[in-house]
Formats: sequence, structure tokens, C-alpha cells
Amino acid sequence: MSDANAAPLIEARKVTRVLSGVVPTTLVHDIDLVVPANEFLAITGASGSGKSSLLYLLGLLDLPTSGEVLICGRATTTMSEEERARTRLETLGFVFQFHFLLPEFSVQENVMLPMQALGKLTADAMRKRADELLGALGLGDHIAKHPDQLSGGQRQRVAVARALANDPPLILADEPTGSLDSKSSQQVFTILRELVDVFGKTVIAVTHDLPLATRMDRRVELMDGAIVGDEWIRAPAEA
Repeated sequence: MSDANAAPLIEARKVTRVLSGVVPTTLVHDIDLVVPANEFLAITGASGSGKSSLLYLLGLLDLPTSGEVLICGRATTTMSEEERARTRLETLGFVFQFHFLLPEFSVQENVMLPMQALGKLTADAMRKRADELLGALGLGDHIAKHPDQLSGGQRQRVAVARALANDPPLILADEPTGSLDSKSSQQVFTILRELVDVFGKTVIAVTHDLPLATRMDRRVELMDGAIVGDEWIRAPAEA
């Protein structure tokens, strides 16, 4: 059970991102968002509404033009790039629509990459954790294969395993089922749901799939870079 007095896992305060140019483009505007631990949050909206831009800001993959993103109560805009990179490795895991697995590496080696970047485990411990994650996701027989030897759904499960490599509390997913068939989409959704319900993770998922979004805990809707809706679908568990 989370501490009621603990800082939110992630928070956006008046976050705005403007792309400079002859005609400046506002990607998101004046976003206020608080996401506590152990929540499954959907970010929805039409194409071009700012969903992915907001996710990249929350994931420290981009910097706001103004405002602040806080991770576990820590302001991030004043961090050095090295601090931001370490915060990403320790606190955040990423799953994208297109898995971005490295084709020259095996499935096991792809999952080991974030662990190698963080540098906390021995090589043997990294291999053991990668194998355990892949086994838990039904991929134990595929650890030596390369991504091009797997189905789309299997590759996305490898991407989930990679996101979990450093055991981060927060998973950010950008259209994680967008390129999958219905069966594989259901498998990936079930995995993300279990990460919240069984393992206490927080998952923030950008999705255009409204039926999928209605099966999450909360839905935030964007329009023209601003939040226009924020509703609980499944009320937080009673303390």
C-alpha cells in the first residue's frame, strides 16, 4: 500500500512545449497532471492532439519550454543530462508502438541493454534477470533468437521485458498495441494490467483505442495540446 504522504510518482506542473520556428508550434500547453503509484492511466485524443509529446515530456525524453516535470517529487528540468539519463534508467521503462529492438542482438541481449547501461549487476546476474523476465512473459524458449525470428506480438513482449529490466516503478507506453492484431493486443494489454494489479507498477499508456482505454483505471483526454477530460474509470482501491 502506498504512503498517503509520499510525493506522486510523476507530476506535470504547467508544462508547455513549443517548437521554435518561423511559425512556432505548440505541442502541449499548460498541462497539470498528477499520477500516483499503482495506477493504469490512458492518454487519449485525436491524432496531433499532443499525446505522444506529453508522454515524451513525462519520460524525460524532451524538455518543456516552461513548467516542470517532477519524478518522485524531484524537479527534472534543472537536472544535468547525466542525471536525467540515470533517472530514466532507474525509474522509467519505455514501450513503443514499434518495438525498437536491435536486430543484431539476440532477444536476451536486447533485454540486457538497460541493465548494462545502469551498470549495477554482474554479467551473470543480468543474463539471469533477462531470462527470468522473458520466461515470465512466455518467451523462455526464444531467448537466443533474434527479433526478426519472432512474431509482432512476441517482439512487443520482448520490448516489455526490456522496459522492466531495471525494475522501474513506472512504465510509459506509446501505442503499445497499435501495430498488433487483436490477439496480440489482448496479450500485451493483459501483461500491462498485471504489472499494475499484481506487481504494483504504474503504467501510462498513450492509445487511440478507446475500448482499450476504458479498461484502464483513468483516462486523460487531450485536444490541441491541452487536457480537456480527466475521468476515473475504475476507482482507486479503498485504503
